[in-house]
Amino acid sequence: MKNKGCMSAGVILIVLIVIVAIIGFWGVGKYNSLVTKDQNVQSKWSNIETVYQKRANLIPNLERTVKSYSKFEQETLTKVVEARSKATSVTIDPTNMTEADIAKFQAAQGELSGALSRLMAVVESYPNLKADQQYINFQAEYTAIENSIRMETVNYNDAAKEYNTYRNQFPTNVVANFTNFKEKPYFKADAGASKAPDVFKGE
Repeated sequence: MKNKGCMSAGVILIVLIVIVAIIGFWGVGKYNSLVTKDQNVQSKWSNIETVYQKRANLIPNLERTVKSYSKFEQETLTKVVEARSKATSVTIDPTNMTEADIAKFQAAQGELSGALSRLMAVVESYPNLKADQQYINFQAEYTAIENSIRMETVNYNDAAKEYNTYRNQFPTNVVANFTNFKEKPYFKADAGASKAPDVFKGE
């Protein structure tokens, strides 16, 4: 009887070990999938930051081109430069993003978009500046970058949606909550910052 009791306890112990091992392997698999999807979201956010930085990098050349036309409205150009400075100063930690973070980022980028749109509208009154090759080059690059911004925001939102859906499904959400994998906020792709204005209007 004693031997049978020892055998039963041994069997129970083995079963418990197997169950714990299965749960452990399952948990590791879920965790690794969360890591992969989280890294994908971070990569897509990095792409957004890159295209916005490319847009900001156009401003110095635009400033030099516009300044060469002494009669151009200085206040309009100054607002673009100030908006660029503000937009490039907003940084986000992609590992811990919140809706407030993205809203702040979009607001700063939207302010720069608005300032650029106003400047380009004013340029319509300066035929020589409008025909300047440097300005024409700026227009072409600006349009291409704005199109890239729209594409990258869509890509980011798709990745965030995939991550959030997977993260919130039971029982993955148990692992996610235990390992501090939070939901990802969405980028509002329809905001003014992501719409490319018609910079060739009036030509």
